[in-house]
Amino acid sequence: MTVTRESYAARGCQLSVLRGGAGPRLLYLHGLEASGEAHPFLQSLSESFEVFAPEHPGFGNSADADWLENIHDLAYFYLDLIESFGPEPIHVAGSSIGGWIALEMAVRNTTRIKSLSLAAPAGIYAEGLRRGDIFLWPAEERLRNSYFNQAHAETAIATLDPIGNFDATYKSAVSLARIAWEPRLFDPALKKWLHRVTCPTQIIWGANDKILPPGYAREFAQLIPGSHVEMIPECGHLLALEQSARFTTLVTTFAKAHDQ
Repeated sequence: MTVTRESYAARGCQLSVLRGGAGPRLLYLHGLEASGEAHPFLQSLSESFEVFAPEHPGFGNSADADWLENIHDLAYFYLDLIESFGPEPIHVAGSSIGGWIALEMAVRNTTRIKSLSLAAPAGIYAEGLRRGDIFLWPAEERLRNSYFNQAHAETAIATLDPIGNFDATYKSAVSLARIAWEPRLFDPALKKWLHRVTCPTQIIWGANDKILPPGYAREFAQLIPGSHVEMIPECGHLLALEQSARFTTLVTTFAKAHDQ
């Protein structure tokens, strides 16, 4: 199966979407990875699912959104998007801020979500767990701190093109700051409502994550009823890129087990 880019209109916003495959629908919500690229893990997921992977409103090649003020706006936007797909529930996977958005969706309504696969989601604060600050690090340092294997970091750094991609990069940075600057990468109210996440949920974490330390996986597991943790060794924050095969296997196996 081939994942290709297309334009998709949703609630008055023109999205840039990577889409492909056949089978049960899976919505993938991107995190800090380059969101407009057809990464190998998306291609792999498309072998088992109809993958729908948008760039968030206000990010990358998707249209800017003057209504976007906080993470809750994105949660409601994607709940509306799911409604527009039709009555059949879908699987949702999200990485980092994408996992945070997925959780904000799920505490509001899980009736259209078959399963949740959360890869190092942001969204809560845990006392005593020191997080990295993605807003203070220069681009190269952020990439080095995003990977365990520095060969991956070097490859990513070599493709940085702040001049050629200035407009999309700047727009994404502004939108990210808008939803996650203050407080840093969490919603103070989310923790108390995570008991409302009633759909099957797995929490996937890189054991060497420097942005959100792996202790957060335990925090989420204690707050989300029936959830379980999959820890990936020798892996940083961008686990879908660094351990693509393992990530794909975990998401595919879990979603298929709950495809009712």
